[in-house]
Amino acid sequence: MSHRRNSLRRAHITGWGMAVPERVLTNGDLATMVDTTDDWIRQRTGIGERRIVGEGETTFTLALQAARSALEVAYLDPASLDLIIVASVTPDYAFPATACLLQDALGAPKAAAFDLSAGCSGFIYALSIAANLLGAGTYDNALVVGAETLSRITDWTDRSTCVLFGDGAGAVVLQAGQAPGGVLASVLGSDGSGGELLILPAGGSAQPATVQTVTSRQHFIRMEGQQVFRFASRIMPEAARQVLQRAGRTVDEVALFIPHQANDRILQAAARGLGVPEERLFSNLARYGNTSAASIPIALCEAIEQGLIKRDDLICCVGFGAGLTWGAAAIQWSVPLPAAVPRRRMRVWRWLRYRLTQLRSRWRRLWRRLDAWLSGFLHRRNGP
Repeated sequence: MSHRRNSLRRAHITGWGMAVPERVLTNGDLATMVDTTDDWIRQRTGIGERRIVGEGETTFTLALQAARSALEVAYLDPASLDLIIVASVTPDYAFPATACLLQDALGAPKAAAFDLSAGCSGFIYALSIAANLLGAGTYDNALVVGAETLSRITDWTDRSTCVLFGDGAGAVVLQAGQAPGGVLASVLGSDGSGGELLILPAGGSAQPATVQTVTSRQHFIRMEGQQVFRFASRIMPEAARQVLQRAGRTVDEVALFIPHQANDRILQAAARGLGVPEERLFSNLARYGNTSAASIPIALCEAIEQGLIKRDDLICCVGFGAGLTWGAAAIQWSVPLPAAVPRRRMRVWRWLRYRLTQLRSRWRRLWRRLDAWLSGFLHRRNGP
C-alpha cells in the first residue's frame, strides 16, 4: 500500500516529544537474571541498557508525557486536535483504546481517537494515515504517538528475547499547510504469511487466557530471530528506496535515515543495502533497546535535540515489525530549529489547563454515576 501527497496541502511535523521511564535495566542486571553477559548482548544486538516501567507507569502514562511535550513544542492547544492515533502492541486495555484515554486526559473534545496495531511499523502506519487525512482536507491537526511497555509482555527467563526490549513513547504533532515540504510520501506493506515469526500467542480470541496458557508462558513475546533478521535486512532498504522514488528523491539526497531500532546488525545490513555509511542511519539502540512502535519517534526526537536535522533536510523513517509489516516515510523538514522555548506564562497556563481537564473528566464520570443512580431510583419509585 502506498500514498502520494497532495501538492497543494501537506502534513507538516510541527511538534515532537518523548518519554522514557526512569528505571534503567543494564546488561549487567540481566546477567543476574538469565545466562548471559554484557559482551554477549552487545556483540549480538548492540544494546547496552533499556528503560523499564515501574509501579503506576503504563503505555498511557508514557504516551501522555510524550504528547504533552509535542503539543508544547507545536504551541498547539489540545482543543484544536482533530485526530489522535496511538500505535502500540501493548495498550493499557484491549478496549477502550489508549488513544481515547489520551483524548480525555489532554482535553481534546473534538478529536477522533483510535489505536493502531502494526508492530514495530506502527508509528509509520499511523503517520501515513494521519498525513493522508490531513492532505485530503479531512482534518487540520493530528497527534501521532508510538508508545510501548514491552516489559509487560517480555519473558524474563528467555535469553533470546528479554535482552532486546524496552519501554518508551514518542509523539509528533502534524498540521496541514500549503507550504513546501512535510510528509512527501509513504509506503506501507504486509506479509501475513510470516505472522507466526513474531507473535504474542495467547490473550486473543484464538487462545483466550486460561490457567494452561499462563503456566505455559503463552502471554509473552515469541520470535524466530533468524528469520526476522533475514526479512528485516531485505525489507528495510527496499522500503526506503521505494518511498524515496515515490517522493521523487534519491538516497543521496537524504540527510538522515531514522530506522526502527531493533538490532545493530540489522542497521548495519540496512546501511549496506542502501549503500550509505552507518553514520547516516541514526541509532540510539544502545541506550533504549527495541521499543517497538516508540523507537522511530524517540529516535526522531533525539536526532532533533542533537542538531542532526535542519530545516529543508530530507529525512527517511523506515521500519518493520510483527505482522509481518513494513513502512517508510519521506519527510522534508519544514519547521525552524531549534524550537522556541515556551514562555513561563504559557507553561503556567498549560499546567492549569491540564488540571481543569482532569477535573472535567472526573465530573463527567461522577455525573454518569449520578444519572444512572437517579434513573434507577425513579424507575423503582414509579414502578414498571
